[in-house]
Amino acid sequence: MPSNKSVSDAPIVQFTNCRILRDHQLQREDLWVREGKILNPEKLFFEEKGSADVQLDCKDSIITPGFIDVQINGGFGVDFSLATDDFKSGIDLVSQKILSHGVTSFCPTLVTSPPSLYHQVLPQISVRNGGAHGAGILGAHLEGPFISKEKKGAHPEHCLRTFEAGAFQDLLATYGSLDCVQIVTLAPELRRSSEVIRELTKRGICVSLGHSVANLSQAEEAVQHGATFITHLFNAMLPFHHRDPGIVGLLTSDKIPAGRRVFYGMISDGIHTNPAALRIAHRAHPKGLVLVTDAIAGMGLAPGRHTLGQQVVEIDGLNTYIAGTKTLSGSVATMDTCVRHFQEATGCSVETALEAASLHPAQLLGIEHKKGTLNYDSDADFLLLNDSLYVQATYIAGEEVWQQDVSGM
Repeated sequence: MPSNKSVSDAPIVQFTNCRILRDHQLQREDLWVREGKILNPEKLFFEEKGSADVQLDCKDSIITPGFIDVQINGGFGVDFSLATDDFKSGIDLVSQKILSHGVTSFCPTLVTSPPSLYHQVLPQISVRNGGAHGAGILGAHLEGPFISKEKKGAHPEHCLRTFEAGAFQDLLATYGSLDCVQIVTLAPELRRSSEVIRELTKRGICVSLGHSVANLSQAEEAVQHGATFITHLFNAMLPFHHRDPGIVGLLTSDKIPAGRRVFYGMISDGIHTNPAALRIAHRAHPKGLVLVTDAIAGMGLAPGRHTLGQQVVEIDGLNTYIAGTKTLSGSVATMDTCVRHFQEATGCSVETALEAASLHPAQLLGIEHKKGTLNYDSDADFLLLNDSLYVQATYIAGEEVWQQDVSGM
């Protein structure tokens, strides 16, 4: 019998005794991995006549694609919207720490800031694969400064900007570069936003609608020009009204171009969105729901005062406020907590909850051929979870990068 070496020298690992999330269902199958990719066992057996070099007993764990967080402002004392001398080590720290919460890829998010900060920080963010060093970086998410003054939330008003005569050139001048940018959140009611949305979309950048007082027709027009995402649904937008549902109305709009799906972020931390609102959104448009943490520097730290860009925030339990106010400012919930809360609040299936943190964000960013699924030839970024959806181990490119310490249990 020919050995595995006929095709590749790399070892083949077979994960056994597990339930795999594939094709929207947990299936009792083994998972086969080689050279950082998920293998098709039939090809391996029948074409290569190969077999596993290593077998790992998963002890009846759930195997799910790694979580993808497309909106995270920082964590563990690191604020992505602050220009520091050791910015790179800060981003490295966060990417390392979120492995234990099941995040294998993320978009570091910058809130509204002065142009000088974007010019300083963005060149220090580079798209990279994940590994033992930490979760992969998919590109930056720039939330603002082209947003509504009325719905600025925790964003500093003095830094807000509009599109002047230059429109897209104004945006370029503000950010300095779009080289590593994956998502831009803007308010679609701003004058000349349509041409900006078209230009960003042309460059493969995802446009998200948020921090906005847009009515439904303005939101629909933005989608027709290429916008595909809604930043933290219900938060920092006009409340739903039956005569004009505003941006929320996109969930059931009949004006979405054929073949296009609008996705929407939800901060499922039990604070930002009432469970009933979470249920309404999920039942209205389940395939568009993307779980995001919107985590700030205080995630993983004790209550007290922390920063969010130009602002000081106070953490009290799971509540985070702009200091001295009752304005919510990001979250301190981790992604695995958001997944568990979402499943509990909506009563949805385990599969649905897991796909909201993996498949849907991958589809939003157009990377579902390699991330967010356990399909053959996908990147072997996955998690071992127990039945209560707590992370037991995290794998990136088929290598274990974090494991639950069971010695003290």
